Amino acid sequence: MRPDAALKTAAASLLSAAPPAKAVKDGAEWFSREKRGAFLLGLRKDERLERRHEPLWRCLMTLSKPVDPEPRAIGSLTPGAAPARPGKVGVMLVNLGTPDGTDFKPMWRYLREFLSDPRVIELNKAIWYPILYGLVLTSRPKKSGANYARIWNRDRNESPLRTYTRSQAEKLAEALRDMPGIVVDWAMRYGNPSTSSVVNRLLAQGCDRILTFPLYPQYSATTTATANDQLFRALMKIRNAPAVRTVPPYYDEPVYIEALASSIEKHLAGLDFTPEVVVASYHGIPKPYSDKGDPYQAHCLETTRLLRARLGWDEKKLITTFQSRFGAQEWLQPYTDVTVEKLGREGVKSIAIVNPGFSVDCIETLDEIGREVAETFHHAGGQKFSHIPCLNDSDEGMAVIEAMVRRELSGWV
Repeated sequence: MRPDAALKTAAASLLSAAPPAKAVKDGAEWFSREKRGAFLLGLRKDERLERRHEPLWRCLMTLSKPVDPEPRAIGSLTPGAAPARPGKVGVMLVNLGTPDGTDFKPMWRYLREFLSDPRVIELNKAIWYPILYGLVLTSRPKKSGANYARIWNRDRNESPLRTYTRSQAEKLAEALRDMPGIVVDWAMRYGNPSTSSVVNRLLAQGCDRILTFPLYPQYSATTTATANDQLFRALMKIRNAPAVRTVPPYYDEPVYIEALASSIEKHLAGLDFTPEVVVASYHGIPKPYSDKGDPYQAHCLETTRLLRARLGWDEKKLITTFQSRFGAQEWLQPYTDVTVEKLGREGVKSIAIVNPGFSVDCIETLDEIGREVAETFHHAGGQKFSHIPCLNDSDEGMAVIEAMVRRELSGWV
């Protein structure tokens, strides 16, 4: 290529949004010789070009030889320094948490951490702490411990939430074996393994980037936000902190809706009855939180709407309720227990309950729904009741987790 042609081609390419690599190289070869200075002088004289393309001539000033196809270090390394190399990418699944045991002490420790979180209880500490330490933590650990004991995984001596979350991490690691440099681990917002301990474990394995996945389909400040808070608290103590990403809410993701619908259909197909009503029961939050802008309720309602559309059901067949309230203030309504009791008294004889907001079965699904709400329905006149398991580590559930992780790793691997 003639020098003047190379100049025109390179200049036109560099002034465009996406210059072809060959044009840049041809131009660089020509600029690396004697005419670079003359061109830059002419470019600087054109004030319009200078204003629009100042980065161009500054870049050209640094070109002393053709562009290398591969970047490489310039000069010698500082003694004791290591060449910069990309590290591994950590994927951290984060769930709510679980006590280490069902006795009073481990329950007390877990409830204290959980109920001391200002994202969960927004009352002023001067008001809340006397109630927490004077009333709640003196009586609730024993009652909660008895509830956990009914669902406890005796083989592993742990709660189902911990069992399922570990299994999810193990299966995800296996599914991502085609992606080199990925390290998968799991953590709890409250209890063990703590978020900080898992972050340090990932760093020790050479991870310089971490994708954190709060396992909550619907966003709430009481769940997703506090999980991210805890991650950044851990990072505040690390001098050479990793880059981080967080998986966004997935309440309306097609893969999630399809997984839920498929799990519902599969479960109902195995029953000896067809439920008259299916209840989509989500964990509740205090109504004032929603009034202040928490999008959780809207996310839940949208999940139910999409489920109805996918299953071909109307608003009477699949309804939305909210569970797990405590305290005196109003929570999101309609309440699950009140609704189920009303259905029984109105003559509904068979129902099934699904928990779309829980990624794995836990105390709120297995005991609160599977035992307490079932008893409420039967006492109100209902006859047949079934709890539809959460996605857990099923093929459908793992398809959701894998799809979200692969998407959010884009650009890192």
